[in-house]
Amino acid sequence: MPDLRHLLAGNRAWAARIAETDPDIFRRMAKGQNPEILWIGCSDSRVSATQVLDLPPGRVFVHRNIANLVVPDDENCLSVLQYAVEALDVRHMVVCGHYGCGGIRASLGNSAQGPIRQRIEHVRRVRRLHREELADLEGVALERRLVELNVVEQVRNLAATRVLRDRWREGTGPDLHGWVYEIAEGLLKPLCRQSGGGALVPA
Repeated sequence: MPDLRHLLAGNRAWAARIAETDPDIFRRMAKGQNPEILWIGCSDSRVSATQVLDLPPGRVFVHRNIANLVVPDDENCLSVLQYAVEALDVRHMVVCGHYGCGGIRASLGNSAQGPIRQRIEHVRRVRRLHREELADLEGVALERRLVELNVVEQVRNLAATRVLRDRWREGTGPDLHGWVYEIAEGLLKPLCRQSGGGALVPA
């Protein structure tokens, strides 16, 4: 069995480092969370929301899955969304994709099987929806543009959920943002945004 003691040692070092900067942080967090942001991102190990945003624990409520999808019948995603709106009253929701996404790349091929194949079918629907724009692209250019279009369509899916429509109808509710992360640079690029129940516009 692999020895994971180095991970536990890393945890102790991390906790000590954080507490040295902010001695009360863990006591405050133990009382509850009050994040302003729901982050819907990819499961990719290179894209950690709090690290990318340079924020401490407790500032971002996170849901991650393959290819940062918002699927209408995904109870996991929808329950996170409901909790973010009704219990946490987050002010912003970010759908963040990233270039070099394995889920996007898999959707462009035919080798994926099992649950992954079912999952990336949602990305293939995005590709079919934008087939005219994507028709002349290939290789990396196709993959990168599909990453961007997938983010925009997931923001649309997010805006169409009942929990958000109901909250906007009450005159409140979060703003939505679509971003993409360039791993090679460590930088985020805004793609689109939607304020309240208004129209989705370029960022």
